[in-house]
Amino acid sequence: MAKMNSLFMGVLTALLFPAIAWVVAYYFKTSSFVINKPALPYVLAIALNLLLLRFTVKKDLNKTAQGIMLATFVFMVVLFMFKVSAR
Repeated sequence: MAKMNSLFMGVLTALLFPAIAWVVAYYFKTSSFVINKPALPYVLAIALNLLLLRFTVKKDLNKTAQGIMLATFVFMVVLFMFKVSAR
């Protein structure tokens, strides 16, 4: 990742944590902890993406950081829309 400074690489990298969060939420959906806080894995994925964004900005990978930011904010908006419409 450190050698490729492109928007596409940033988007692909940013989709990694939400994919892991989806798998974790799917496998632990019967757990009482996840049932009480159904958005927790996704909020954690957003936080990890923002940490990844900070890392790429410090490494001066601006295009990759833009891709991470784009994917993270799209993911946040989609998550918000699904959580609001579920009520």
